[in-house]
Amino acid sequence: MLLAAFFVATPTDLRAQVEVDEEEIDLEDIEEADETSAEASDEDIALPDAMNAELDSLLQEWNNKSYLIPEGDCTDNGVNPEFDRDTYIHRLQRLPNVIEMPYNEVVRKFIDQYTGRLRRTVSIILGASNFYTPIFEEALEAYQLPLELKYLPVIESALNPTAVSRAGAVGLWQFMITTGKQYGLEVTSLIDERRDPIKSSYAAAHYLKDLYDIFGDWTLVIASYNCGPNNVRKAISRAGGVKDYWQIYPYLPAETRGYVPAFIAANYVMNYYCDHNICPVGTTLPASTDTVSVTRNLHFDQLVGMCNANQEEVRALNPQYRTSLIPGDSHVCTLRLPTSTMASFVAAGDSVYNWRATELLTSRREVEVSQARASTGRAARGGRGGSRVTVRRGDTLGAIAKRNHTTVARLRSLNGIRGNNIRAGQKLRVK
Repeated sequence: MLLAAFFVATPTDLRAQVEVDEEEIDLEDIEEADETSAEASDEDIALPDAMNAELDSLLQEWNNKSYLIPEGDCTDNGVNPEFDRDTYIHRLQRLPNVIEMPYNEVVRKFIDQYTGRLRRTVSIILGASNFYTPIFEEALEAYQLPLELKYLPVIESALNPTAVSRAGAVGLWQFMITTGKQYGLEVTSLIDERRDPIKSSYAAAHYLKDLYDIFGDWTLVIASYNCGPNNVRKAISRAGGVKDYWQIYPYLPAETRGYVPAFIAANYVMNYYCDHNICPVGTTLPASTDTVSVTRNLHFDQLVGMCNANQEEVRALNPQYRTSLIPGDSHVCTLRLPTSTMASFVAAGDSVYNWRATELLTSRREVEVSQARASTGRAARGGRGGSRVTVRRGDTLGAIAKRNHTTVARLRSLNGIRGNNIRAGQKLRVK
């Protein structure tokens, strides 16, 4: 349904990619670490911001509005059964995962949140996962990474491709600008590929692979994805060099202490939602789509006007464009359209680009600087060099350009001349 092309760059340096700063932990923090660790099960762990997103905003996403069906065969009676500790342990161990999924009371708190207060949000995420999980799995498989990492965007963005954090992280995988660019995602005033589900998924997989090359432990990789590798290194150092997330837990930033448990709980609820009477929102298949390369500036309104396209659908299929302009003049851009609209686009040819172009594509390529006073002065001295001249019999563009201290190319540009054809008596702009 979305863009199939992707580009991933080789990084020169790894940096924290989300909003937790490379913070310092003072001596008092270190002295209290053992006490904090002992009381971990009692601390107030905050949910990731994405999981607190308003339901209305999730449902307003175009994909969700168009393809999620509120009513389904499953009936959510609102009853969340309680299970004992051994049941949770057994279920987590049954997951076919490479990444360790241990149980503890912190993990249990997140499971309780997902299956209780946030059960409606989970229903929507389960429905939206039908769109995005195949994209995530394909990107992770390309880098030979554990497929259970496909649930990272659940806690990063609640599967909202336009999610923006308070710190400016964007998209399903919540890339900051620096890390996004480092991994080949274009971010300009007109394009933000952090919003592109396919390109951002391959960039995230590449980043996760590089983090694993550093730490060799997937739980530490997940923590690093949240707070950056430097914070994890500091926590390892303060814990005496032990490379175990649960041992360095008290030395990590507060948000990261809840991040890995939230990831484990997301894996749990995305697999055992039925046991908690959570009903996925139903889905229908989106229309087939196709892509085309755009090598000229193109406005979305031109697609709507000439190809009978749905503006909202075009935007949803091309989330990387921050405005209504596809900047094909600057470089080749990819445009994805429904197959039916693509047929109209191809048939229309140049007409699409020309339709209301002067109105919609308003950025001027060249601007003449007003020289009214200078021209008046020159006219008073005999008229040579004025803004317009009259072609004499036998004149050539070269001769006129020389007399008026300009170039043939400039004359052609100012007067819309192709070739060298001019006629006596013709008025030409020279300035």
